[in-house]
Amino acid sequence: MKEKDSKTFLQDASNIFHADLEQLLGKKMRIEINETENAEIFFFNGKPLAARSNGKLFPTLSFQELFSSFPKIVVDMGAVPYVCKGADVMAPGIVSVNGEFKENDIVIIVDERHSKSLAVGLALLSSENIKTVKGGKIVKNLHYVGDKLWDALKS
Repeated sequence: MKEKDSKTFLQDASNIFHADLEQLLGKKMRIEINETENAEIFFFNGKPLAARSNGKLFPTLSFQELFSSFPKIVVDMGAVPYVCKGADVMAPGIVSVNGEFKENDIVIIVDERHSKSLAVGLALLSSENIKTVKGGKIVKNLHYVGDKLWDALKS
């Protein structure tokens, strides 16, 4: 990516991720793009830290350094196998909501036992509204452990 394009992308990603990526990753950053059939993968200094699919930019599960700044949806252990197969998060599977967010914000889905990151999702409701809902989809699953993007990042 050209330097001018990198700066614009970095600023856009920082806004979406609610984090100063330049401060987190350093000022001298090389950003490269690898296109797969399902997503564009963005490498920051050789690390696959973000992806874009269907026009939505999100952090990859390998970007653990960034996850502390994201709100979390904690799911019960019964929901884990479904989330890890790409299912959206349903209200009955949610144990707690950590942090505040708006509809269409990026959230990290973690399991209740180990707090392991299982997926990156798109909130379909705000954190306030989730607390009052008893059923239905709450988070659209964008990227999960074991998906094609996960496999591409491991290879």
